[in-house]
Formats: sequence, structure tokens, C-alpha cells
Amino acid sequence: MLNLFIQNTPENAIEQTKKTLSLIDLIFSGGLAGSIVIGILFVLLFVAIYIYFERFFSIKKASQFDENFIGIIKEKISKGNLTEAKEVCRQKDSPVSRLTEKGISRIGSPLEDINTAIENAGKLEVYKLEKNVSILATVAGAAPMIGFLGTVIGMVLAFHQLATSSGQADMGSLAEGIYTAMTTTVAGLIVGIIAYIGYNHLVVKTDKVVHQMEATAVDFLDLLNEPA
Repeated sequence: MLNLFIQNTPENAIEQTKKTLSLIDLIFSGGLAGSIVIGILFVLLFVAIYIYFERFFSIKKASQFDENFIGIIKEKISKGNLTEAKEVCRQKDSPVSRLTEKGISRIGSPLEDINTAIENAGKLEVYKLEKNVSILATVAGAAPMIGFLGTVIGMVLAFHQLATSSGQADMGSLAEGIYTAMTTTVAGLIVGIIAYIGYNHLVVKTDKVVHQMEATAVDFLDLLNEPA
């Protein structure tokens, strides 16, 4: 009974409570170096999230495609209404319509020149779609390394404390410094995974728009090759 009473004293309860560490405490208890690394990772996370959503909505808008678009253009061109065909393209305001408008503006030139003009316009549209997406790939690769750097710095400081104390350092404080340092690696991996998933998702959606542009370019060239 006496042992049970000692185990449940308020002092022991307070000691057990002190071992519980919140996420905020864990982040800011890593010293100046750890806090700087965590701050850098938060900035990278904000940048990655901003770029992802900005590109996501831009690419989503660009991927909207009217299945009747080529049919309308074909009808306008067959009637010789090139101006109206261009106006239809301007109203759509999408990569596919801009490529088609470029091809319409070259009607009358050799077919090879029209194809070249469409290809050059397509490269420009792809560049617009991929704007800043490479930053996500950079964050995905850099964030884990930055987190690991924070861990290495924390380990160096922990072992420096052990060395300067002639091996008599408090093991509790030493262990606390080590697991706090490890939080930077965890944070770096989380940021890297988020950026990596976002990057690959945008690449897939961009490829879908590129395939739409390629298919439309082929349909447009086939339209010009049809006998009058």
C-alpha cells in the first residue's frame, strides 16, 4: 500500500506531465540553429503550397476544352470566314484556341510553315503552363536535405556539450537535445513529400493539356489537307 501511495503522489504526476512535449515546444526548444532551420522549412512549405494552388487553378482553366471547337472552326474556314474563326479562338482564350488562331493566321502559307508556327506557339504555351512548377521540384529535393542539416547541427551541439563536460553531461538533457534535433529531419521530410506530390500532380495535369494541344494541332492540319 505504501508503494502504491508513493507512485501516485502529486510529485510523480507532475514529473510525468513534464515529459509530455507539445509540437510547438518541440519546434522552439531546438535552440537557435533548430529554430532557424524550422523557419526556413516553413517558408518553403508556404512557397510550395502557394505555387501548387496557383498553378493548379491556371492549369485547370487551361484544360477546359470544347469538343465542338474544331467543328466550329472547320465550318468557318470552309466558308472562308477566317476573321470569324479567329474571333471564336479569342473568345475561348485557352492554349488550344491560341494554337488554332496561330494556324489560322498562317493560312495561305506552305503547310510546313503553318506547322512550324503552331509548334513554336505550342512551346510558348507549355512554358506558360510550367511556370514556377520547377520550384516545387527544387523544394521537394532541398527540404529533406535542409532538415537533415538541422539534425546534424543539433547532433554536433549535443556531442559538443558531452565533450566539454568531460563525459559528465546530464543524459536527460543530452537525449532531449538529440530528439529535438531530429525534428528538423521530420519537418524536412514532411515539406519534401508535400512538394513532391504537388509537383507530380501538376505534371500529370500539364501533360493532359499538352496532349489536347497536340491533338488539336493534328486535327487542324488535317483540316487544311482536306480537299476543297
